[in-house]
Amino acid sequence: MNDFFVSAPLSTPPAKFETPLQQLVYETFASSGIAFERVDTDPGITMEDCAHISARIGVQIVKTIFVCNRQQTEFYLYVTSHDKPFVTREFCGALGIPRVSFASSDKLWELTGVHVGATTILSAAWPACAPVHLVMDAPIASADWFACTDGTPTCFVKLKTADLLEKYLRGKQVTMI
Repeated sequence: MNDFFVSAPLSTPPAKFETPLQQLVYETFASSGIAFERVDTDPGITMEDCAHISARIGVQIVKTIFVCNRQQTEFYLYVTSHDKPFVTREFCGALGIPRVSFASSDKLWELTGVHVGATTILSAAWPACAPVHLVMDAPIASADWFACTDGTPTCFVKLKTADLLEKYLRGKQVTMI
C-alpha cells in the first residue's frame, strides 16, 4: 500500500508560497508565458518518493546535484536523469575541471535559495545563483518534458523542456554534457 501523497495535477501556483524562491519561480513562469502542471506532495526526498510523483505527472523527475570545487569558489547545479549515478570523474572529465564534491547545505541555501531535498535548476532565476554553473545531461535537454521540484520538497512542476531552456533560462549559459 502506498501512503505517499501526490495531489492531482494543478495548473495554478500554490495559494501560499513556502520560500522566496518558490514565489520567484511562479512569477517567472507567468512573466515568461510558461505553461506548467504541478503536484503537491508529501516531502519528496528519496528516488522512491520521486517515482510516485513521476507516475502521477507522467514524466520522470530529474535529479539535480549541487557540487563545488575543493576551494568552494566554483559551484555547479547539475541536472541528470533520476537513475544515473553521479560519477565525479566522469562529470569533471566532461567539463575539464578539477575534482568536485557535494557543497554544504549552507552554500546550497545561500546560492540557490533551497534546502537539501529541493535542489532545482529553477534556482537559476535566484539572483545569488548567478555565478553558479548550470550543467545538464544532453538527453535531458532533448526530452519533450521536464519535471523537477519548484524549490520546495513538497511541490513538483512539469513543463516543456523547450520552455525551460528558451524562456526560463534565457540569457543563462547551460553547459550540455
